Amino acid sequence: MTPPDDRTRAIEAILFAATEPLTVSEIAAHLGEREGIAEALVRLQTDYAGRGLNLVRRGEHWHFETAGDLAHLLRRDREDSRRLSRAGIETLAIIAYHEPVTRAEIEAIRGVQVAKGTIDVLMEAGWVRPAGRREVPGRPLTYATTPGFLDHFGLASRRDLPGIDDLRAAGLLDPVDLALEQTAVEKDGEDY
Repeated sequence: MTPPDDRTRAIEAILFAATEPLTVSEIAAHLGEREGIAEALVRLQTDYAGRGLNLVRRGEHWHFETAGDLAHLLRRDREDSRRLSRAGIETLAIIAYHEPVTRAEIEAIRGVQVAKGTIDVLMEAGWVRPAGRREVPGRPLTYATTPGFLDHFGLASRRDLPGIDDLRAAGLLDPVDLALEQTAVEKDGEDY
């Protein structure tokens, strides 16, 4: 294989540096003349055939693209690891255990107002979705979990969510919650 001439090398450089596919006229504008461009493009197309990059023509435009069989190597699955706030975790748990649930119901369970952004973050993560409207005055929007939520947390269904005994065994209950529960049990056992 003979090395390419200067015109072919120049066309190769122009196409490689271009941010968008170029027509023969646009390539000619860079070179200052149109002569020999078509032949150089055919030569480059032949030279690049079977390599990691290919020179392709789409309509009247030419550009380099990754060989189709190698495109999978360029994909990057990037996980954006952001920590969920305590309010986000509490809101997600309430939705998962009580779905479909309205914002007012979430606020009643949590005892504080839910920031607008909290539910938005859960929706952006793909864990929560709008689930319709409650048939009460004002028709508030209800929220439910998504299949993405189940997938992320390795659950086959909502029935696989841990129960109170599972949470206690894992040490995930707050000591204050345990003390309140113990107090309630003791009061039930007292005789009046």
